Amino acid sequence: MMPRDQILQWLRETDAARLGPLWRQADETRRRCVGDAVHLRGLIEISNHCVRRCAYCGLRAGNDRLVRYRMSAEEILECARQAVAFGYGTLVLQSGEDRGVAAPWMAALIRRIKAETPLAVTLSLGERDEKELRLWREAGADRYLLRFETSNPALYARIHPARAEGAPDRIALLRALRAMGYETGSGVMIGIPGQTHEDLANDLEMFKKLDLDMIGVGPFIPHPDTPLGKASGAAQPPTGSDKSDPSDKSDGSDESGASGAGGDQAPNTELMAYKMIALTRLACPYANIPSTTALATLNLAEGRELGLQRGANIVMPNLTPPQYRALYEIYPAKACLRETADECHRCLSRRIASIGRRVGAGRGDSPNWGRRTC
Repeated sequence: MMPRDQILQWLRETDAARLGPLWRQADETRRRCVGDAVHLRGLIEISNHCVRRCAYCGLRAGNDRLVRYRMSAEEILECARQAVAFGYGTLVLQSGEDRGVAAPWMAALIRRIKAETPLAVTLSLGERDEKELRLWREAGADRYLLRFETSNPALYARIHPARAEGAPDRIALLRALRAMGYETGSGVMIGIPGQTHEDLANDLEMFKKLDLDMIGVGPFIPHPDTPLGKASGAAQPPTGSDKSDPSDKSDGSDESGASGAGGDQAPNTELMAYKMIALTRLACPYANIPSTTALATLNLAEGRELGLQRGANIVMPNLTPPQYRALYEIYPAKACLRETADECHRCLSRRIASIGRRVGAGRGDSPNWGRRTC
């Protein structure tokens, strides 16, 4: 891992021309360690119910403006069959922290997916009891995603109020998931109000320490119907496109961030997201790293492509049925809400080809996992 002072220098760099070497180094490391294939993970947002009251998320309990839904097993299985038809190797089942998604029901669903398809199953269902997580692993789940959001405990506590029964330590839970045999994924938000560049450097060190198989990083985008959204006056995601011409000063290098914080506040801009993707690739060269929907939300024209050219190797086309997709509103104005699953698949395939990359075949298991278990 590069020295901390160098990491901080890159995190604070805003000049497009000077950032060129970072992009090239990250892209070359990606090519050498995980190859040119871009693996597609079919995402199904199975429920927007949530018991948590996170200060930025539109799914939070108490948001009575949101129409709630929970998909049936048959609806989810139909999406899984669609994933197979598209040639995807992985299905990602994501929800709010929904106690209505009962552990036995989910275990039965996982068994059916594994029996009826060749898909790897990734779960992203929030903090669950270790007994439930072990049951799902025994049912056949392959991977679990649980973002720790920030390695700064005080900052985490400000944006994630604990449940009545207390909140488990997410870092400890990630280690428990690894011990159960899951490929383990995590990640952070970039530009949380009060987050510093030092915090982001600590996050990168935590990625390395946890030896993660999957790492997702993306900009903090508060929902307007949340405490942080109301405090910041959020109505739209922050802007800040990243032009390829170094002489164009509208290149996303305005690092003021949406929070209005001064000093060493880390901004929640598109440019900072690319820097974190690149630095994550250099810190954890064999991890799977997605170019996220949040990047496409900030820059629909080329956000995902730029992420893929700066260290990422995964994209997650959305398989959620149209009648539910707009209701899974973690943040507003999410990209591609009106696309069908077929349109999303064709669009992403074209975008991947346009930058000289190819769609990956098979499950796309983490090379990091293979290196650890061989």
